[in-house]
Amino acid sequence: MISRREATDLFASDDLIGIGMAADAMRRKLHPENVVSYIIDRNINYTNFCTEFCSFCAFYRPMGHKEGYILSHDEIARKIQETLDLGGTGILMQGGLHPDLKIEWYEDMLRDIKKRFTIHTHCFSAPEITNIADVSGISLYDTIARLKDAGLDSIPGGGAEILDDGVRHRISRLKCTSQDWIDVHRTAHSLGMRTTATMMFGCGETIEQRMNHFDIVRQIQEDTGGFTAFIPWTFQRENTSLGRFVKEEATAVEYLKTLAISRIYLDNILNIQSSWVTPGLKTCQVGLRFGGNDVGSIMIEENVVSQAGARNHATEEDLRHMIRDAGFVPKQRDTLYRTYFLN
Repeated sequence: MISRREATDLFASDDLIGIGMAADAMRRKLHPENVVSYIIDRNINYTNFCTEFCSFCAFYRPMGHKEGYILSHDEIARKIQETLDLGGTGILMQGGLHPDLKIEWYEDMLRDIKKRFTIHTHCFSAPEITNIADVSGISLYDTIARLKDAGLDSIPGGGAEILDDGVRHRISRLKCTSQDWIDVHRTAHSLGMRTTATMMFGCGETIEQRMNHFDIVRQIQEDTGGFTAFIPWTFQRENTSLGRFVKEEATAVEYLKTLAISRIYLDNILNIQSSWVTPGLKTCQVGLRFGGNDVGSIMIEENVVSQAGARNHATEEDLRHMIRDAGFVPKQRDTLYRTYFLN
């Protein structure tokens, strides 16, 4: 384990190849089987109505907007059936922070899904869960426990952005605080649920603020062991109000360096995902030699970062070909990173 000072020094270093080699050595230590995993799942955004107006988001619509929607149970079921027909094993369901949907609405949706299908539900980011608790007038613990009882299997790490309130106040001041995000994930872990941790960087934050984020994630994992993976990705500025102030997106070099340092520093988290959705397939492939052991999902459907300017698309064969060409064995996994599929 390296210190915060050592990790900060790596960010300042120009030795990109050396950092990548150190991250690759850590990946080989944790994953000696030479496998890189991926998942077939679908992002289902059940509503785009939202009251938070985050400056980096081009997906949300204010209440009453003509382009706003809430998906019906039948529409969600149609999307899930399509996912299963394509070999999918899970759904990632997230939406805007709706001021009128109480916990009963979410419980009904989850129960309907579980009644119709056998599929893993990886749903509701920390801001959504705190919103559900607030709108429903119940505790965070009771909110997560009730969602779990209704059929929620795990919780995604979305809404983390940068876990530093100086950054959060600047880019999403109405959204939950860093402590709220921490409380959701610690509470979920205490209830036996697994979650992921994410980081959206390149939004004008400092290296010290990125390190604050790393430290929070590392400490939670040290205490609970509840994170299945860490997933860093880059801010997409097109079509967002924040993009007027952040003039340049993070480069491929910056992405690879941050990915590699996350693999080295977060040595207590087993899986680090190399993303293709924002950096592209080629950078994602290089990321597999910079500490990444997973490439995420084929993303049958994705509506949030695509509206912010991401243009990359991939089929299952695209991901398998990319993994093979990087020198690894591709294996399909499930949401909890179990690679029991025989392909």
